[in-house]
Amino acid sequence: MSAVQGEAFAGLDAAALLAALPDPVALLRPDGTVTLNAAAHERIARVSPGGDWNALFDDASVQAVRGAAQQALAGQSAQVTARLLDTVAPALVTAAPAGGGALLHLHAARDPLEVALELMDSLRLGMAVQAPDGRILHANRAAEAILGLSQDQLRGRASVDPRWQAIHPDGSPFPGEQHPAMQALATGEPQHHVPMGIFHPHSESWRWLDVSAIPRLAPGRTQPKQVTAVFTDVTELRAAQSALGRSEQRFRSLVQATAQVVWTARPDGAFMPPQPDWEAFTGQTPEQYSPDGWVLALHPEDRAHAQAAWQRATREHTGYRTEYRVRRADGQYVAMEARGVPVRGEQGEILEWVGTNTDVTELHAARQSLLDANAALEARVQARTAELAEVTRFSTLLLTAAGEGIFGLDAAGVTTFANPAAARMLGYSVEHMIGQKQHALVHHHHEDGRPYLLAECPIHQTLVDGVARRRERDVMWHASGRAVPVGYVVTPTHTAGGEVSGAVVMVQDITEREQARAQLHEMIENLERSNQDLEQFAYVASHDLQEPLRTIGSYTELLARRYAGQLDDRAGQYLQFTQAAVERMRSLIQDLLTFARTGRQDAPPVPVALNDLMQATAANLQGSLQGGGTLSWDTPHRVLGQGSLLTQLLTNLVGNGLKFHAPGEAPRVHVSSAQAGAFVHLQVRDHGIGIAPDHHARVFEIFQRLHHRDTFAGNGMGLAICRKIAEHHGGRIWVESVPGQGSTFHVLLPGGPTP
Repeated sequence: MSAVQGEAFAGLDAAALLAALPDPVALLRPDGTVTLNAAAHERIARVSPGGDWNALFDDASVQAVRGAAQQALAGQSAQVTARLLDTVAPALVTAAPAGGGALLHLHAARDPLEVALELMDSLRLGMAVQAPDGRILHANRAAEAILGLSQDQLRGRASVDPRWQAIHPDGSPFPGEQHPAMQALATGEPQHHVPMGIFHPHSESWRWLDVSAIPRLAPGRTQPKQVTAVFTDVTELRAAQSALGRSEQRFRSLVQATAQVVWTARPDGAFMPPQPDWEAFTGQTPEQYSPDGWVLALHPEDRAHAQAAWQRATREHTGYRTEYRVRRADGQYVAMEARGVPVRGEQGEILEWVGTNTDVTELHAARQSLLDANAALEARVQARTAELAEVTRFSTLLLTAAGEGIFGLDAAGVTTFANPAAARMLGYSVEHMIGQKQHALVHHHHEDGRPYLLAECPIHQTLVDGVARRRERDVMWHASGRAVPVGYVVTPTHTAGGEVSGAVVMVQDITEREQARAQLHEMIENLERSNQDLEQFAYVASHDLQEPLRTIGSYTELLARRYAGQLDDRAGQYLQFTQAAVERMRSLIQDLLTFARTGRQDAPPVPVALNDLMQATAANLQGSLQGGGTLSWDTPHRVLGQGSLLTQLLTNLVGNGLKFHAPGEAPRVHVSSAQAGAFVHLQVRDHGIGIAPDHHARVFEIFQRLHHRDTFAGNGMGLAICRKIAEHHGGRIWVESVPGQGSTFHVLLPGGPTP
């Protein structure tokens, strides 16, 4: 038979009722067509896309239904029981004649298990039916949600499956054979409300279940054929109970920690035993404190008001609160606060009074300390307020008197304050500057006239990133339109949350500094010209001035040889004086040239080992050392400099030490070095004749001699050259000496890197 859905019910009585029935209804016409109501169409569509009515029944039931339909077409009503393919429950099919056709009504009883599962789902109760071996045969949707597993994952899994992760409330493992379902199968007895923790795979958390297992016994058998496990998720309930338990425990601990004495009284206010806390604290016996003898444990001055307050509370049924002093068992009076509340029954009647006595000695002391602290704090606040007022006044005076311009900006670059110096520098009044965009007012162009973009402005950049900036050279624009050369420092300000709230700009007019720089540049140029003149003089001195000396010396020497033995003794002595003067003049010119050229080399400083310099110095002074002098050194360091100049410095210092020795004593000189921060400290020590303190500075000046030329040779230039070499290297030189005890020359030179 083919099934057609149409409007055939419209011509029948009660067509609307039949169309709205929840049970499937079909109208069979003699020509074999079938018209279905909505419920029938929906149910057939589940099993037959083509809408075949027969697809609902098994083969045997199809024949029975057709027979009933034929009877209805013949005018006789009939009923048959049919087996539906989409449910296990039997169905009742009623066939009745209607309008020349047959009206079929299908009533299918619902499966009890299906009804139970729907009920369990609506109550959010998980339910699983398990076989005798513990395998899950069926589970409802609530079970899937609670356990975090699908039907396919649950079906066939046994309680003893090792994939279950279950624990007892104490955290110990919950073996599968101990699960409630397995216990019910083993004992045949129901298991009620067993707590179990189970790991929920979807949320990756532990969930707590309340599990019950009911075994299902077959008739005449003691071994269950199935077990039904019913469980609910009590995780939130358990958490709430745990929180409630913790809250109750905290409350009990708080009461125990704060209330030293807990007492009870009858509804009429009688203080009756047992009162263990009162007895332990006061030492009173029940005979002494009941029913109103407790007042005798109070300080005599406090008894009247304490008893009056208790009588008023019991008479008016209000709370009781007062303070009094209680005599402790050792005889010491303790300040206590007494509180009592009535405990009422369901009808509002007072059942008893419950109260506490709390030691408030420390509270009174703390209260007094707080009063004292408040008084001290108030005094400090007043003093601090006065200090702040003074600081504010001083700050105002400072800003007003400051020579540098100072102005503040908000985060948008608007001027919020400016001192008079800033206003004078830029030609505006303070009032005109405040409220103006700083960049647009005074910082809008570069010195060459190019627009100064806001994004390029260091002040604006500080407002953006909060980084302090300094500009040594920039321009700001005067109200008259001229550029003012300035240097400035921008310092950001921040809110309490750390965000940039603005900036403070300190501006300095560097016009005078620019003029001074120009003058300095001019002086440097003049100095360069002077140095060039000195170079020219050195050239002249080295060539032109020495030429006459060579001529005089040559002719003097010729005269001495040509007229040797022909001149008298006085003439020969005159020739010797002339030759000696020529040699002294030549030596002075050479020393002067050496002094002028010192420090004029352009070679960059390099690391030089002091040991290498000392080796070169010893070679330069080989003649003096062969004459009996001794030179030793301990110089493991390196210095930065020019090796030739430093060798000359050491040669002069060591040479002086070998030269100026006491008569009859062999000269001895020792050179040592030590690290002194970024410098190397050289010491050249001799055991010679020494230098008087008045001459310690003089010896470093040119042409300064302390001894007659006949006693010690020289022109007085050596130590002046040493000082110039030391200062050229960024160091310094000085001497420590005592006449007759030798001298120590100290030299500080920049240290070189450690090799």
